[in-house]
Formats: sequence, structure tokens, C-alpha cells
Amino acid sequence: MSAHELTRIIKAADAAITAEDFDTLMAIYADDAMLVVKPGMVAMGKEQIRRAFVAIAEHFNHSMNVSQGETVVLENGETALVIMETVLNSLDAKGTAVATTRRATYVFRKGPEGNWLCAIDNSYGTDLLGAELPSVN
Repeated sequence: MSAHELTRIIKAADAAITAEDFDTLMAIYADDAMLVVKPGMVAMGKEQIRRAFVAIAEHFNHSMNVSQGETVVLENGETALVIMETVLNSLDAKGTAVATTRRATYVFRKGPEGNWLCAIDNSYGTDLLGAELPSVN
């Protein structure tokens, strides 16, 4: 696996988020994946993650355009940590352009068929430090 493979997968996910193509988006997630919706709120499993993305699209007035900047991939066997600059461009309720940049962290693991699946999607990265987090079992 090269960093290029995970970068390609994440770019495809970004395109699906931007297009609100949530069927395509769900294909990159593990069945038991976790999405940090915002500090203090997580979605567990594909069903909750899909609902979260529908709500996120509505929150951003169906104007999200997601892209990635600098990327670091740390791979060990069937697990990879991806640290990425994530850029979100959107319009607020008044139609004003808003740009947000985060240093995201993602954990991928190989699925039963050898394909990479996202197990943890944390676009907030280290911004979670100091935030109140829900307990997840």
C-alpha cells in the first residue's frame, strides 16, 4: 500500500461528500466505523454515519466543498493512521463564503477483502483535546 492509495480513497470520499452521494460515501466506511460529528458527538456504524452526513449537508446549506491538503500516512500491517489538512468551503445561512481548515486524523484498516476501510473519521484531529467526549463502548 502506498500513501497514494489512501489519498485516492479520501479524495473519492471528499467528492462524494461534496456531491451528497452518501451511497458511494458509505462504501469507504467499515461497518463498525466511528465518525466524530463534532466535539462531544459521535456517530457509530454506517447507518448513524449516513444520517450524520445528511444532517451535516443541511447544516452547511448543501454547499459543502471538501478537499485535502498536506498528508501523512503511517501504515503498520493492516492498519493506517492518516493525518491530513482538511479544507471545508461552504456558504453560511446568509450566503457568505466560509472556509475552515482542520488537521484531521483518520484510522483505516483492511477489510475482509483486503480493501482499506475507514474505521475512525475525526476531521477535528487534535482539536478534541480538552473537549468533553461521550463515552463509547
